[in-house]
Amino acid sequence: MPLHFLTGCELSAQQLSDLLRRAAELKRQPLSSKALEGSSVALIFQKPSTRTRLSFEVGITELRGNAVVLRSEEMQLSRGESLRDTALVLSRHVVAAGLRTSSDQALQELALNAHIPIFNMLSASHHPCQALADLLTIQEACGSLAGVQIAYVGDGTNVARSLALLGSLAGMHVTVASPPACALEASLTPPPHAQGTITLTDDPRQAVDQARAVCTDVWVSMSDEQADEEDISKRIRSLAPYRIDDALLDRADPRAFALHCLPAHPGQEITAEVLYGRRQRIWDQAENRRHVQKALLELLLSESVEGEASGGSLASSAAPSQASSSALLHR
Repeated sequence: MPLHFLTGCELSAQQLSDLLRRAAELKRQPLSSKALEGSSVALIFQKPSTRTRLSFEVGITELRGNAVVLRSEEMQLSRGESLRDTALVLSRHVVAAGLRTSSDQALQELALNAHIPIFNMLSASHHPCQALADLLTIQEACGSLAGVQIAYVGDGTNVARSLALLGSLAGMHVTVASPPACALEASLTPPPHAQGTITLTDDPRQAVDQARAVCTDVWVSMSDEQADEEDISKRIRSLAPYRIDDALLDRADPRAFALHCLPAHPGQEITAEVLYGRRQRIWDQAENRRHVQKALLELLLSESVEGEASGGSLASSAAPSQASSSALLHR
């Protein structure tokens, strides 16, 4: 069974540390790896994308591979073909496949039936590739992640969940502040063997106290755009105290900086002054998607090759990922 990357919890703390170290190396020497030479990777988009598509396509090219971009309306999936059949066909043509989808179940079904690594480019409950970029950006600023305190303020999205899970796995102390109606599940806990912590609160000022990074996401995501206009207005009003502005950053560590996964809506979840000012590393964060994803692809392919050589010993490491993902499917 190949190693999949569905929630990020499939990785051990050491694998995560090694991945971030490798990403930093690839950032310094972007053309130094030929890990995908002669190989193709499928990128399946059931949701719109800017940074995910751009960073994966360019990264795969830099690894000397070929990115095969597949939109759902162009595939037989749109005419009723099963994910099982799609997974079996993909496994005969490409060495790995990513899915950007609103369905966690579709992601799991694809992984269950594929003989190649499947990676999550965004799902309803998780955005682990974004979290990897966040961690690399924080590591660049802080030198190390162990013991670093960070805050996420705003809607309890897939971005918040992935940052909490992978951040705690990296040894950080992650505080997530959201209004009760938008909060992450109270049962959310760090992955097994994580040295960091996850704290949930409804107080943004408490969350940012001594934080080195203050992170956020949009208040109206793709999954919310079909909601009633009145509901959206109510959501925005409830989230107003969670906006990242200079006053909120002043409550954090004096060296604190803002992060945002983008796209941003200046004046809602972040002010224009912070978004384009000197107290952010948002554009470094956007670039770092490419570097961490290249390191991720190297890891997934190397682990899959080792698994085949050892007669499928990776099955035990992949199974917990499916259990973890299933446990978190609630949004």
